[in-house]
Amino acid sequence: MITLADQQKEGEIMRTSRVWVIAACFLVVTLGLIFNPACAICEDCTNPTVIEIDVAPNVLNIGSQGEVVTVHTDIPFSSVIGAKVTLNDIPIAWWKADNHGYFVAKFSMQDVKGLVARLVEDGQLDLPGKIALTLTGFTSSDECFTGYQDDIMVIDVDPKER
Repeated sequence: MITLADQQKEGEIMRTSRVWVIAACFLVVTLGLIFNPACAICEDCTNPTVIEIDVAPNVLNIGSQGEVVTVHTDIPFSSVIGAKVTLNDIPIAWWKADNHGYFVAKFSMQDVKGLVARLVEDGQLDLPGKIALTLTGFTSSDECFTGYQDDIMVIDVDPKER
């Protein structure tokens, strides 16, 4: 038979356990933020290493059925944290190494078309026109890098009407 005193003692143990679990979670999160140097750098990319990039296709047809925008780089694949790479703030879809061991980034064409649509809507781009694309990322040694290509032609041609 469980007495009232036993129930009160069990309740106190549960409350104490909850406090310890919350304290442990807080400690883990705090230590993760303190000892994860990438978090401190992610917000601050003031002095990036400049890399060369080559965007394909170099003519973006927003009327096409293309699925991927590829960015070739001159940075070694092994030094890049792929998940931290963006193109004009568009998250990377996937990545690979080319035949020379350099990093190659793949981005969703739909996401890039969304960027173009926003630029057109904001009056920053008339079609046909040219846009600049900037690849930004971090290396495994937490160094920021960036590459820039400003001659990407954007057109809106329905391939069926050719």
